[in-house]
Amino acid sequence: MDNLSRSQPIERLAPFSAQSLRALLRTMRPRQWIKNVFLFAAIAFSEGRLWYNEPLQLLRVIGAFIAFCMAASAIYLINDLVDMEKDRAHPKKRHRPLAAGILSPTLAAITAAILIVSVFPLALWLDGDSDFAIVLAVYVVVQGFLYSYWLKNVVIFDILIIAAGFILRAIAGAAVIDIVITPWLIVCMGLLALFLGIGKRRHELKLLENGAGNHRRILTEYSIPLLDQMQSIVTASIVMAYSMTAFSAPVAPQKPFPMLMITVPFVVYAIFRYLYLIYQRDGGGAPEDLVLQDRPLAISIVLWGITVLAVLMFFPS
Repeated sequence: MDNLSRSQPIERLAPFSAQSLRALLRTMRPRQWIKNVFLFAAIAFSEGRLWYNEPLQLLRVIGAFIAFCMAASAIYLINDLVDMEKDRAHPKKRHRPLAAGILSPTLAAITAAILIVSVFPLALWLDGDSDFAIVLAVYVVVQGFLYSYWLKNVVIFDILIIAAGFILRAIAGAAVIDIVITPWLIVCMGLLALFLGIGKRRHELKLLENGAGNHRRILTEYSIPLLDQMQSIVTASIVMAYSMTAFSAPVAPQKPFPMLMITVPFVVYAIFRYLYLIYQRDGGGAPEDLVLQDRPLAISIVLWGITVLAVLMFFPS
């Protein structure tokens, strides 16, 4: 698909051809749906172990995951429509279907509208109290409209809003099953999202160098030394916050010792491995690609997940 000429007129492409549909799916970025696993955090660490003892609750979270994938796809379509001209100045993003001229903007806009309109009946069906639908609506408004049209151009806020998206996912996962999410979980997820967002901004600056402002004006407000300092602060905060979580989380087994502390090495290794990929291999532009493609990083995350579930399943809290 990338080999197609970007000068090919959009109107010559059949809107529902296999080529157009493949381009549409690519723009919806299914690889980035992995971010929505944050919805499972609340049920995984819930008191009473709902994910294990109440399978119906787990099915509702799976439904919420699907709803967020639909909403996220709509947001990606909106974001690419807004940035279509700017993406043509980016060495990688210029190959995105809208920027490359292989996807009709009309088809992308109609699909985004259909996804947004159809996702809310699903949200109300999953949670009759509408709490989940409200969180989902906030996510769509903040990420799809405020961020795409305004906040992505406000220094610092552009990174904070990315982190807010991850926090909203965690809150939504709790809302759909009507449980209270613990503050420590929100803190850990917010810091992790900041960590990923800062790494992404650093990668863009290094990739674009002097042409960063031509792609996105906000990048001229940052420098690599500034982002490195911010990353150092957030990295230390993540390790400290997760360590405190492992020692004192209310759902964590405390006998014969705080059992979740055995998961700390996996977290530390994953953080350090990610930093290695950023600083030594110039990664970080697409966090989901690093997770899926770097085997040591993926293994450490999988082992962390298996260990957490084993501790919560087999040891009394």
